[in-house]
Amino acid sequence: MIRIKPYNDASIAEAVDLWRAGHLVAFGTETVYGLGADARNGQAVAAIFKTKNRPQFNPLICHVADSGAAFALGVETPLARVLAEAFWAGAMTLILARRADADIADLTTAGLDSIALRVPSHEGARGLLTATSMPIAAPSANPSGGVSPTTAEHVAAGFAGGDEPRLIVDMGACQGGLESTIIDARGATPIILRPGAITAEMIADATNLTPHSITDQTDIIAPGQLARHYAPRAKLRLNATAPRADEAWLGFGTAPDSEHNLSPQGDLLEAASNLFAMLRALDASGAEAIAVAPIPFEGVGVAINDRLTRAAYEDDADAT
Repeated sequence: MIRIKPYNDASIAEAVDLWRAGHLVAFGTETVYGLGADARNGQAVAAIFKTKNRPQFNPLICHVADSGAAFALGVETPLARVLAEAFWAGAMTLILARRADADIADLTTAGLDSIALRVPSHEGARGLLTATSMPIAAPSANPSGGVSPTTAEHVAAGFAGGDEPRLIVDMGACQGGLESTIIDARGATPIILRPGAITAEMIADATNLTPHSITDQTDIIAPGQLARHYAPRAKLRLNATAPRADEAWLGFGTAPDSEHNLSPQGDLLEAASNLFAMLRALDASGAEAIAVAPIPFEGVGVAINDRLTRAAYEDDADAT
């Protein structure tokens, strides 16, 4: 039976014990809720893939308490050091070469010679990571391909009736609302593999380099690169100016009026924070289709559009 407990000393101690015993614990971060396991324990990591029904070629992000712990697992490069000093702790994941002596289960990295590393800024998440003194593999705490969770209740609803996670540590609603920006920092130039709140402009300012962007590729080396992801049950129609008769409406800006508006003031950060919760609410309303207002393709709007495009994607099998 899944239990939700508030973040406190008792839930921290229980989470640590469960992780050491090879179980899963869901916890909040500044981005979305994560489904965590000891990244060194192959059986525990396998439970993440089973619980989420996640493809095993899709690697997981290792969450650690600080940059020192990160660079003990991934090979530090000059670019990685600059990015870490600028954006850790925070909503940034770095792809680095996996150190030969890194004590990480092969399944965590999907057998790759690279590793995805993040130092979250959320006080509660860092408290858990400090208490565990172990790397925690943690994708978003939802069934694979679905809408990411931003509250403990979202997590519980996604895994209702299952045996895992054994515990959800309730840290309130996530403030960021979008998964971390993923940057390949193995070379001399930053390569954005998944956009997020750390924008291309911010990366350029920190590094004095123009980042490249690769959001779709055949070889999956980071989470969030699948063509269809973050998807509700209802079909999405993007860049709509108004809903059709059979569509629910997800607005942005001032018109037309809607109960579900990502940001009536047109604030992209507010829109990012509300995106997954509002998609879930519209899905739960029974709507078969959702029309989504245009979102400016600038700043964090790039990441919002990335998530919406993947949520709306239909391949030939989906269309039949």
